[in-house]
Amino acid sequence: MLQTVYAIGDIHGDLDQLRAVHNFIDADISAHKVTDPVIIHIGDLVDRRPDSKGVIDYLIKGMAQGKPWVVLKGNHDRMFAVFLRDPFAADPILRPDYTWLHPRLGGRETLLSYGVEYLEDKPLEQLHAETLAAVPDTHLQFLEGLPNVWQNQQYFFCHAGVKSGVPLDQQVEDDLIWIRAPFHIWAEPYAKIIIHGHTPIDQVTHYGNRINIDTGAAYGKRLSAIVLGETDVWQVMAEGRQDVLHLPPGNI
Repeated sequence: MLQTVYAIGDIHGDLDQLRAVHNFIDADISAHKVTDPVIIHIGDLVDRRPDSKGVIDYLIKGMAQGKPWVVLKGNHDRMFAVFLRDPFAADPILRPDYTWLHPRLGGRETLLSYGVEYLEDKPLEQLHAETLAAVPDTHLQFLEGLPNVWQNQQYFFCHAGVKSGVPLDQQVEDDLIWIRAPFHIWAEPYAKIIIHGHTPIDQVTHYGNRINIDTGAAYGKRLSAIVLGETDVWQVMAEGRQDVLHLPPGNI
């Protein structure tokens, strides 16, 4: 019998919803008498919403307490870690006219959660120095130590998806945290069902070969969680388990 697995979508600094979703999962564990669960956080802990610092603190504390949590790396988590190491460095996959501090990416909100204010006329060296003084070393170590993948016999969890035609054990980080359309439009089965986020959609959707659980918490919408059975998947909500939308493979 497979271990019961829960998965939580892209958090993006929304600590209130993260706490609420964990409460839904705790209630589900109790209601269904689940033993030995594991809870996967699909990545993108930071950016856009107001409490990225609180999210990282919450996850570090819970894992230190021995909670059965796994936290995967998202592209926003990597961009934050890259900035902490070198403010002039750019993520190699990020479009060249963007940096982590671009207003569309949410890095400024992450800095503010640590008490660091971004100003257009503030020298980058000064901003970086203020950031290093505000961000605990444990947070950088946590971000840099996040795995890209968690898997069991049936499911493969990563932030963004996989490169089609490449064996799952040969996937590289750039694809696992950044890929979009080539992965989404693939209609053939993978070796395992891929559980991912990264690309916001209106509701949790099972496409046969993959399940997207990013429902737009980055933009003030719902943070979603699912529970995976041996043959079924449900969304975990305040009202209990709910069916998810099913669409054929190759849909976006």
